[in-house]
Amino acid sequence: MRLLDRYLFVEWLKTFLLALTATLSVLLLEDMQDDLQDFIGWGATSGDILRYYLYLLPSFLPVILPLSVLISMLFMLGNLHRNNEIVAMRASGLHLFTITRSLWLAGLLVSCAMLYLNAHLVPVSVELSRTIRENFQMSEEAERIEAKYVGLVPLLGFDNRAGGRLWFMNSFSEYTYDGFGINVYQRDEEGRETARIMAREGYYDDVEGHWVFVDGREITFDVDSGEAIRSVAFEEKPYLDFTEAPGIMQTLNKEPDDLSLFELQEVLSKIPPEDNPRMHSYAVRYHGILANPFSCLVVVGIAIPFAISGVRTNPLVGVSKAGGLFFSYYIVASLFRMLGEQLVISVTVAAWAPIVLMLLVALWLFRRAQ
Repeated sequence: MRLLDRYLFVEWLKTFLLALTATLSVLLLEDMQDDLQDFIGWGATSGDILRYYLYLLPSFLPVILPLSVLISMLFMLGNLHRNNEIVAMRASGLHLFTITRSLWLAGLLVSCAMLYLNAHLVPVSVELSRTIRENFQMSEEAERIEAKYVGLVPLLGFDNRAGGRLWFMNSFSEYTYDGFGINVYQRDEEGRETARIMAREGYYDDVEGHWVFVDGREITFDVDSGEAIRSVAFEEKPYLDFTEAPGIMQTLNKEPDDLSLFELQEVLSKIPPEDNPRMHSYAVRYHGILANPFSCLVVVGIAIPFAISGVRTNPLVGVSKAGGLFFSYYIVASLFRMLGEQLVISVTVAAWAPIVLMLLVALWLFRRAQ
C-alpha cells in the first residue's frame, strides 16, 4: 500500500472509530433509558445488567456500521477538500479512483466484517440478550402467580401444512410451554377436515417430544359430508404425532425483524415459503440480512462524489445530498421488501435489487465526479 493510501486509510479509520463509538453510545443510552429501570424493578444485579448490555451491543452493529461509514467518509473527505488536499492530489495527475481506492477497500472490509458478524456474532447477541430480558421479566412474574400463567401469549396460531394440522390456542405460556383453550384441526391433502381435537389445556413433553392434552374431546368427521361421526372425551391423552415444537410456534408469534438469522434459518427450513405464504416475509428478512452488509459499498460510492463536490460552495450541500440519497436507499429497500412479502417479486430480488440499484447509482455519481 502506497504512502497516500495509508494516509487516507488511517485518517478515515480514526474518524470511523469516533463515529462508531458515538452512534453506539447514543443507541446504548437510549436503550438504557427505556429498559434500565425495568431491570432494577425485576431485581437484576449490576453484574446481570452489565452482562445483558455486553450481549446486546453487537446487535446494534448492523444498524450503525453503514451510518458510521457514511459519517466518517463525509467528514474525512470534506476536511481534505476544504484544505485543498484533494485538489493537490488531482493536480498532480492522480485519478479519482487512485486517490480513493483505499476508501473503497475500507468499504469492502467493513462489508466483509459485517457479513461475518451477521452470520455468527449478531444472531447470538440477539437471542442471548432477548433470553436474559425475558427470563428476568418472567421470573419476577412467577413470584406473584402460578408458573403456567407466566408469560401468556394471547391467540397463538400455527399452520403446519406439511403435517396437515392447524393450531389455535386462546393463550400460551412462553415460560412453561403450556397452552390453554386448544383447538387442533386435522386435514387431508385436499384440505378437508378429518378430525378435531379440543382441550382445556395441554403441554409439550420435551423429553418425549410430543404434545399431551388435558380435559378434552376428539371429534372425527366424514370427509365427504363434513359431518361429525364420532366424539370421544378424554381426561388426558398424549398425541405422539403432534411433534410441533413450541419454540417454532413462539418464533412465528414474533415479527421477522425481531428474529436472529439463526432463528429465521430454522423457521424457513421447517416451514418453507412454498408451504405457507406467510413465510415470505420471513424469507425476505433472511435474505435482507445477508444483503445488508454490502450497503457499506453503496455508502462509499455515495459519500465520495458528494463530499468532494459539495464543499465548493457550502460543506452542508454535499452532506445533505449524500444523506438524502442514503435515506432514499432505505425507502427503496422498504418498497422492495413490501413487494417481496406480497409475492409480487421473488424474495431474492426483494433483498438484493435495492443494493444493486443504489450501487449503480453510486458508480454513476462517482464517474461524474472524475
